Amino acid sequence: MKSSFLAIALLLLPGCAAYQVGTGSLYAPDVSTVFVPMIESESFRRDLGERLTEALVKEIELKTPYKVVADPNADSVLLVRLQGDTRGVLAENALDDPRVLEETLRAEVTWLNRRQLPMMQAQSIPTEGALAGLAVGVGQTGLTIPEAAQTLTSTQQEAIKRLAEQIVGTMERPW
Repeated sequence: MKSSFLAIALLLLPGCAAYQVGTGSLYAPDVSTVFVPMIESESFRRDLGERLTEALVKEIELKTPYKVVADPNADSVLLVRLQGDTRGVLAENALDDPRVLEETLRAEVTWLNRRQLPMMQAQSIPTEGALAGLAVGVGQTGLTIPEAAQTLTSTQQEAIKRLAEQIVGTMERPW
């Protein structure tokens, strides 16, 4: 009985050889380094591109097997363009004072390999220039509640962190 069980196990084991376990299976195996140039921002608010670049680099280093390098000749290049940010009032009190504010960030992401071929599935969003049709649109929001001692800066940082998480999520291979 033991020998027949062992024989069956040995016959089935080679069928499992191609399976990958862990987070390594979520990402492209032929990429080990990523170059993230400074994010261009079309927003009039100061330092949004720099703050998003910093958050994105930290998120890539934390959650992916990739190493972020300063060399444009890396295995891949992650291009991000911050298309804009909007603020809006979601709730007011009886005196028209804002009680809940919303900050929305929108970005366009293009991930290219060394041969300048896209590494992620493009979605149909309007883009201009040489990378038209290769970009993926992402967006994220953050809420401010002044009574809870939240500031617009903390809301902006929350939206930046969420946007960086969403961008890194687009770097995963499709299932």
